[in-house]
Amino acid sequence: MRRFARPIIGAVALWFLAGPALAATEPVMTPCPETRREEIVEQKFGEAVADPYRWLEGDVRSAPEVAEWVKQQNACSRALLDALPERAWFADKIAKLLDFERFSVPEKAGNRYFFERNSGLLNQNQLYVRKGLEGRDRLLVDPNGWSADGTSALDAWKPSPDGRYVLLSTQEDGSDWRRLEVMNVRSGDMLPDRVNWAKFTSLAWIGREGFLYSRFPEPEEGQDFQALNYNQAVWFHRLGTDQSEDVQVFATPDHPERSHYAEVTHDGRWAVITSAVGTDARYEVHVIDLARRAKEGWAARPLVTGFDNAWNLIEGSKGGLWFMTNKDAPRFRITAIDLDAAQPKWIDVVQQSDETINAASLVGGRLIVSYLKDAASRALIFDFAGRQVNEIRLNGLGTAAGFRGKPDDPETFFSFASFNRPSGIYRMNLATNETVPFILPKLTFDPERYVVEQKFYTSKDGTSVPMFLVRNRAAAARGQALPTMLYGYGGFDISLTPGFSAVRMAWLEAGGAFALANIRGGGEYGKEWHDAGRRANKQNVFDDFIAAGEYLKAEGITTPHGLAIEGRSNGGLLMGAVTNQRSDLFDGVHAAVGVMDMLRFDRWTAGRYWVDDYGYPDREEDFRILRAYSPYHNLRPGTAYPWVIVTTADTDDRVVPAHSFKYAAALQAADPAGKPHLIRVETAAGHGAGKPTDKVIDEGADVLAFLAQATGLVPPDGTQ
Repeated sequence: MRRFARPIIGAVALWFLAGPALAATEPVMTPCPETRREEIVEQKFGEAVADPYRWLEGDVRSAPEVAEWVKQQNACSRALLDALPERAWFADKIAKLLDFERFSVPEKAGNRYFFERNSGLLNQNQLYVRKGLEGRDRLLVDPNGWSADGTSALDAWKPSPDGRYVLLSTQEDGSDWRRLEVMNVRSGDMLPDRVNWAKFTSLAWIGREGFLYSRFPEPEEGQDFQALNYNQAVWFHRLGTDQSEDVQVFATPDHPERSHYAEVTHDGRWAVITSAVGTDARYEVHVIDLARRAKEGWAARPLVTGFDNAWNLIEGSKGGLWFMTNKDAPRFRITAIDLDAAQPKWIDVVQQSDETINAASLVGGRLIVSYLKDAASRALIFDFAGRQVNEIRLNGLGTAAGFRGKPDDPETFFSFASFNRPSGIYRMNLATNETVPFILPKLTFDPERYVVEQKFYTSKDGTSVPMFLVRNRAAAARGQALPTMLYGYGGFDISLTPGFSAVRMAWLEAGGAFALANIRGGGEYGKEWHDAGRRANKQNVFDDFIAAGEYLKAEGITTPHGLAIEGRSNGGLLMGAVTNQRSDLFDGVHAAVGVMDMLRFDRWTAGRYWVDDYGYPDREEDFRILRAYSPYHNLRPGTAYPWVIVTTADTDDRVVPAHSFKYAAALQAADPAGKPHLIRVETAAGHGAGKPTDKVIDEGADVLAFLAQATGLVPPDGTQ
């Protein structure tokens, strides 16, 4: 393996490749900029807190000095990344692994089936429609011609109940802002309807009359990528009218911090408005009887009040509403209420069990309930009395998703995927209990070469934590140690389950292993698992992840100096925190779109929602906790940090790029003569949703080549 020479010592470092040429010419040397520091020190609860890189909080699109810093950092990173010996191999391998036809789970409306398709390397998925189960597939929407760089995306879509129209949610440059438009399915023509400034919205048709959606007030000019999001409301748009005529259906002006989204039951009877105050699964629920709208208007009737528990709508049927809730059931139960009854009351249908209910749907007079069993999917079928009548057999450790349908139609579709298998689509008839493949991908690799296992290891406080491990079957049988990539998230009640990634598979094809740790803070074991990894308990998340790394090295699964780690968003925070706390344990780090400044995260866009998981920086008790692990504030000058690559995007309006800018600058200053510490700033890519395929390939090749260099992973010559 060719290695980097040690960087030149000094304020401005040059990183270069040692030894004979890796290419015909020597790599271009570009200085990494010495980031300007400002003497900003604030007193917070009696503690002096320095923030020397606050000037990097400026919007890169309107702050010339920030834009210049990004340009210089990208040039420095590009010089090193382009010279990495394995980058071309990874780019080629990822592209080949992505080059297969793939589909989404179909959604039926009327006699039409709607689904997404990608022939392989298209930057964006296309939307297709099929008339009848055996009909011909017809292209409806092709976002690939919307922009020259492929960054305009079809984010979401929803057919009207009769399949006559389809509502389209589009995004630009990866932003969270959405524009809503409507297409006539038969003709393929766009209606004149346009809705702007939708964000964090559902798409809910009311017959073919119009639709409900959520939006924020239009931000002030130049603030759409940074301003805090307040005063979200639910609106009704009637087809054929201008947005200025839209009717506000539900809002809480006295509580601007609350967010709201709308759903409509399949029978068209009920509009259900779910309200939240942050990211916690604690909701209030209001219902609007659409059958009485001519008389009562948009009168919203409170159904659940108090913001105490999760109440997730499953479906409505014949006056009844079905919900998943964690009220008195931290791993969830299913309950129903008949709102047409003289005295409506909640009736439990499916009780809590040892496994966490992950999702449920009402199809063909049955309840399909998806469970997480140690973070892998299991699906059971119940009748309306809560009696189990069947189990959907799944092919090993993986994730099943979909199961959409109608209460009076026995047809449903679902997908199943694992780390070594992309999603296959299956059709099920609940009347006959027959399940058949609908569309299975044609793969460009052999999934049987890899074994998917589940291990359990012990964290610092004695908690048993599950971990998925994927590696070459022959190497696993020999007990061979391999350079290993360890992934984690640990927050916001989000469960990490098995799924396919072409980038991860490229790491496996190069001879590495992949591990995913289901650390606390997620939802794998319900509310208690989440609570054990947030706010005052956040250190458990870091301890769990550190223990995963120690386990991989102690068990000889990874090589002694071959442990790479990766995390995104809240997982990027995880990367920064554990690298600070155990810089000796990890050999390569990828921190993507991370929350790095824990004392100012609540000042931008959606950051204010995150206080449920992190706490309030302006409250002393929470401040002490946040200050103790904030990645930006806990870098120690003179520490030997491992190889680190930070990735973000200039249009990320979820976790604004200032987090990554400030952290990268502080990391470079803390260890100026150490191993490479790069930042890679993508243009027009946002937080990740809608990222075009070519950008996925380019970023994946950069990151994997960087981590391979850090861990000693040497891909085979050529492609396999």
